[in-house]
Amino acid sequence: MSLAVVYSRATVGVDAPLISVEVHLANGLPAFNLVGLPEASVRESKDRVRSALINAGFEFPAKRITVNLAPADLPKEGGRFDLAIAIGIIIANGNLPADSASNVEFIGELALSGTIRPVTAALPFAFACTQAGHKGIIPTENQAEAALLADARILLAGHLTEVFHHLAGQVQLPLAPPTEAPIPAHTSADLTDVVGQTGAKRALEIAAAGGHNLLSL
Repeated sequence: MSLAVVYSRATVGVDAPLISVEVHLANGLPAFNLVGLPEASVRESKDRVRSALINAGFEFPAKRITVNLAPADLPKEGGRFDLAIAIGIIIANGNLPADSASNVEFIGELALSGTIRPVTAALPFAFACTQAGHKGIIPTENQAEAALLADARILLAGHLTEVFHHLAGQVQLPLAPPTEAPIPAHTSADLTDVVGQTGAKRALEIAAAGGHNLLSL
């Protein structure tokens, strides 16, 4: 298959809008074109992805490669799309089934060796994946952020080959274990726990300070 579509997410404040990473391989002089309003750090992903694929043991296709990050009117920044672009090239080159990543979203910056480096805003990504009912694959070093969501289906990966073997059905990536937030222990009732009721709280404080009685009506 010469066309593949995989999914990632950008970061806009605390939001993580969905990005379709469309990869097309065509005959002609070898080239690697990246379109879709990428900033400089995203355009540099061409060199990172090429080296990561080669050093991880994959064939880098000697074709005209076009990668479109849609929607085109949304600015893209950072190295968070590296993993999705690499997986898209692998699928478009026929090394994975076309539907192997249909329900999965990816973020992660690739080292030249194929190692997956952490990225920023992993928590909004994990939350958006959960809301969409998708699985997400993130760098292992972003585990702490993903663990804040108890019902998320977020998988951890440390290398490009691990993601490939997972999508091929050969191994299973580990889930990010949820972390339970500690419940603060209260030794006694505190008026700071009461939201609103400003007048009632002031009456209680005055009564307590002066040793007065209270009459509830």
